[in-house]
Amino acid sequence: MGSCPYSFRICSFPEHGPTLVLETTVPPKEPTLTRPRRRSFVKGLLGSTSFWMVSGHSHWAEALAQEAQKPYQPTFFTPDEYRFLEAATERLFPQDQHGSGARALGVAEFIDRQMESPYGHGDNWYMSAPFVQGPANLGYQLPFVPRDLYRKGIAGLEAYTHQQHGKVFADLPLSAQEQILTALEGGSVPLGDIPGRVFFEQLRTNTLEGAFADPLYGGNKGLGGWLMLGFPGARADFMDWVNQDGEAYPFGPISISGETA
Repeated sequence: MGSCPYSFRICSFPEHGPTLVLETTVPPKEPTLTRPRRRSFVKGLLGSTSFWMVSGHSHWAEALAQEAQKPYQPTFFTPDEYRFLEAATERLFPQDQHGSGARALGVAEFIDRQMESPYGHGDNWYMSAPFVQGPANLGYQLPFVPRDLYRKGIAGLEAYTHQQHGKVFADLPLSAQEQILTALEGGSVPLGDIPGRVFFEQLRTNTLEGAFADPLYGGNKGLGGWLMLGFPGARADFMDWVNQDGEAYPFGPISISGETA
């Protein structure tokens, strides 16, 4: 049998006089784990990351890079609708001497991703009847969220294109595509339930958003849109440049995820 882990001794307290006190000789428990300090945690994390990278265990990074190089597969638009979207947005935002066009910037991908977002579903839109067209200053009055606008608008425009030219929009010469988009903007293209001007404005607005939004959302590939504007992006500190009026900013853009150009 082991020895008893307890013992007694007599102590004298002014208030109570001699008192029998129970003591224990039980070994202390293992120290409990405490939350590491933030600095220690970050240093440890960086150290472990460096180990894996140096050791050649960077397959996950290679997989992500390979995935980014694969052609985008739309999740909302059909292949035919997506072809239209790529062609139409390229005409609205063509490549020129200043930089990339909508196709290279991934604008169609941006719009497709938006259609699967709360925005595409009109989650924060008031969509209850009545739907009555009023003055322009009252804003949008149609019963269609962005997903519906695109589905109906593309179908109507493709029907008009086939009637006029016997081809789908993406197969037309560039000059014919521009003529159709100009007519759409002017309101002379019938699209059924959707006014041509409304669909054109939706398409143009989303095209510009895709060209200049952070690449996190699928467009602005290679930060090409920001390079055209000279926009520095998501840099966290500009204090050194606040009072340097007229000085050229020397740094290129950076995205939210840390991508640079």
